[in-house]
Amino acid sequence: MLAFALFAATTSIASADSVSRGSAAFHHGDYARAARELSPPAERGNARALGLLGFMYEHGFGVPQAYDAAADLYFRGAEQGDPFAQAMLGLMYDRGHGVPGDFVLAYKWLNLAAGRAGGRQREVYLRFRDAVASKLSRNEIVAGQQLALRWVPGRPVPEPRPTGR
Repeated sequence: MLAFALFAATTSIASADSVSRGSAAFHHGDYARAARELSPPAERGNARALGLLGFMYEHGFGVPQAYDAAADLYFRGAEQGDPFAQAMLGLMYDRGHGVPGDFVLAYKWLNLAAGRAGGRQREVYLRFRDAVASKLSRNEIVAGQQLALRWVPGRPVPEPRPTGR
């Protein structure tokens, strides 16, 4: 049991180091290195790595541009409660990139992101959410809020299919 705990702690520290190195490489424009560093922790489910790697796939930074892959990575990070992944998934639903366009789901994920973020990041996510809300009826906003209220981190809930815009 002690050996398993030590292995888990070591793996977690190594994963955090890899995410930090990947994030630094990304911010320095070394996208190929960032992808190499972020891929292993993303495969192990690290929410921060999933969000950043999703961004790289969405925009084609160091990896081929692939909206489906980006949406999948964002979704996996968003399910864990990562505000960046939630916001980016919300924007994917808003644009219909990699997922069916759905303003209610966009609102849900952006609302969750704003609730979990702080400072400037929160303000940005609130502006994104409000921009999506301007495309919705009052009933659709309520539906998005209800989806957000029912959401629980780490418990995947299938996204409802859009019924049209």
